[in-house]
This record gives sequence, C-alpha cells and structure tokens, in this order.
Amino acid sequence: MKLMRLWFAIIVVCTAAVAQPTPAELLERKTLQEIQRFAESFEGVVGVAAIDLTSGRAFDINGDTEFPTASTIKIPILMRMYQAARAGKFRFSDAVTVEPKDAVAGSGHLQEALKQGPVSLTIRELAGRMIEDSDNTATNRCIALVGMEPINQMLDELGFRRTRLKRKMMDAAAAEHDQENISTPNEMARMVESIYRGKAVDAEASREMIATMKKVVGGIREGLPLDIETASKTGELPGARCETGVVFLEHRPFVLSVMSAYIDDRRTPVVEITRIVFRYFEKLAVSNAYGRTIR
Repeated sequence: MKLMRLWFAIIVVCTAAVAQPTPAELLERKTLQEIQRFAESFEGVVGVAAIDLTSGRAFDINGDTEFPTASTIKIPILMRMYQAARAGKFRFSDAVTVEPKDAVAGSGHLQEALKQGPVSLTIRELAGRMIEDSDNTATNRCIALVGMEPINQMLDELGFRRTRLKRKMMDAAAAEHDQENISTPNEMARMVESIYRGKAVDAEASREMIATMKKVVGGIREGLPLDIETASKTGELPGARCETGVVFLEHRPFVLSVMSAYIDDRRTPVVEITRIVFRYFEKLAVSNAYGRTIR
C-alpha cells in the first residue's frame, strides 16, 4: 500500500512538473481566448494564423479551414511569375500589351485606361499593379502569362495543397458553381513566411516580392501604430475579407493571416484581430523568456 502511494505521489509530481505552462504560453493562451471572444461576437466566421518569425512558434484559430482567398490568391500568382522568369520564360522588363477586351470589373485602374485603347506595360509593372492596386485586369493577364495549372502545380510542390487557383478574377458564373479560389490561414501564413525567409524562388525574388507588398495599404496596417512597417496582400469579396502579411515589429517580426466568410460587408475582422495579435507580440518584443521587461 505504501509502495502504491509512493508511486502515485511520484506520478503526480512528474505530471505537475511537465504540465506547467511557461509565462509565454500563458500569454499565448490569453491572446487566443481574446481572438476567440472577438470571433464569436463577430458576424460571420473567422480563421487566424500567426507565426513568430523569431522563435518559429505558431498559433491559429480555424487555421486549417478553407476560406475564399479573394485577392490574397495573387501572392502565389506573383511567386509563380518569379519562378517562370527564373526559368527563362520571360523577363520582367519585357513589354506586354493589354487590350480593351481584356478589361474586367472590380479593383484596379486598368479597366478605365483601356476605354481609351490598348495599354502597354512591362511585366514588372503588370505584377506591381496586381499586388499594389489589386488590379483584376492585370491579374488575369499575369495568370495568362504563367498558366493556371502551373500555379497550382507550384503550390503542390511547395506543400500548399489546400491553396487553389480555380478561376480568373471576377468570374461570377464560376463562383456560383463553387469554383472559388481557396486557401487556409495556416497555408497563407506559411507562404508569406517563405517569402520573408528568402525561400520563395530565391532570396532576390523574395526581397522584390516583399518590397512590392510593402506598398499595399490594408487592414493590417490600419490595426498597427503608424511607425510599424508591413508587407501584405489584402482580399475582398462580397461576404469575405482576407489579408496576409508580415509585420516588421522590432525584435519580434511576425506573420499574420486573417480570413473570413459569411460576414457583414460593412465590417472587416482584420483590423481588430491585428490589434489583438500585435499586443501579444509587442509584449514578447520587450520581455525576456520569463516575461520581465528588458527594453
């Protein structure tokens, strides 16, 4: 009997020693709870993924749920463009002509310019308009340059098998038949992490992609202090808002991906979720492993 009690006491002590969370883990749990409370009060459904670019630690809520990507699908299109350019398919300095018949509705300015006739751009300018202006006409021309199937093949090779380009921009008929461009918060976050770490195509391509994405102004930037730099891509569709990007917080940069569906189009979850996640990383940035402020 005494031996059994001794073994029980040892098991209790060992379990307690293993099970105790660190202060950082407690802070992470609290952050997740805050995001969850916001998500439950928000009309619609939300998925979130964040990656600490210092430690590599990640957390998510509904991180593996497939959501419509809206224009965030333009990130893998841009990646494939760099991949194709490196393979000698074209040079970014090459000129292309966009015809009036190519114009599609939605975001961007090319559709207006095309009313006056054909527009000539370099491929680099075309890619820039796709990301910075989220121009749908430019995006469809970029898809035509590299091909839809090669984009999905690249995603498979990189391990992003739940991210799919299924239709061109503003194809309402395809959307009605559930041909929606999709991804998950975790895959979008990992994709942008690969760009940040210089692993998307090559280091130079990653630097150029980050520089282009820094020109985007979206909900992530809105949710941050004015002096914090970001590199992101926004996405907006009826009933859905998305954004994935890097937040260049000193001492603690991180990736954030927010995706949503069934939402009220008058609101976006991106700004408030950014504020919640930023507060978490801001604390990590000025503290040691035990939570003591050191900066």
